[in-house]
Amino acid sequence: MDRSSVIGILLGVAAIVGGNLIEGGAPGSIVEGTAAAIVLGGTAGATLLSFPLSDVRRAVASLRIVFRSAPSDDPDALIRRIVAFSEIGRRQGLMTLEKEVQTVQDDFFRRALRLSIDGMSPKMLRETMERENATYEGEMRRVAKVYETAGGFAPTIGILGAVLGLIHVMENLSDPSKLGAGIAVAFVATIYGVGSANLILLPLSKKLNHRINDELWLREMILEGVSGIQSGVNPYYLGEKLKAFTKGRK
Repeated sequence: MDRSSVIGILLGVAAIVGGNLIEGGAPGSIVEGTAAAIVLGGTAGATLLSFPLSDVRRAVASLRIVFRSAPSDDPDALIRRIVAFSEIGRRQGLMTLEKEVQTVQDDFFRRALRLSIDGMSPKMLRETMERENATYEGEMRRVAKVYETAGGFAPTIGILGAVLGLIHVMENLSDPSKLGAGIAVAFVATIYGVGSANLILLPLSKKLNHRINDELWLREMILEGVSGIQSGVNPYYLGEKLKAFTKGRK
């Protein structure tokens, strides 16, 4: 699990709730069902109108990417494995890697290795895997854009909720018992709109883009490694070449 994502959300929420308590506010003073319905429903509706349903579904499913450990957390282990495969392939031939393919968990690595063993030319292999990368990047950038767009809508919907609350106040000036509810919706809706955008939605978009960049970097290193295995590059030289990918990333 990615601890920074969990800590970030908990810290952000704790800061808002804690600040409210320090100022003498009751814990329930920032809990307002109507305000939540306006902000969440309005933001969801505007986002669904902006994107195909398939993109929104993919965005929800991609939340697991944010909270799991980054694939690039241990590049040295990946380099050691690629070098080990290179040694086997150079000494015994590519076909001997057939049984090793099944032990590879990364889908991209396994597919590239499989295609190289099956005899695809180095040029076609690179073109095929780069096309797969481009497709992956396009899909995932749209997913990140869903959260970025929702983060843009949420504060405005929060202001809309505030205006609705103030309208309710103005309509009931003669009945003081109803003023509190209207004022609560007005202010809490703004908190929900601005808070959800800046504490959750926009950070999710940023983290997803970081994850995409990490995955593309990792895939490029894998592709370079598989190309080296396929070409019979000296395992030591291949390892040194792959280590150059990690410079400045640790």
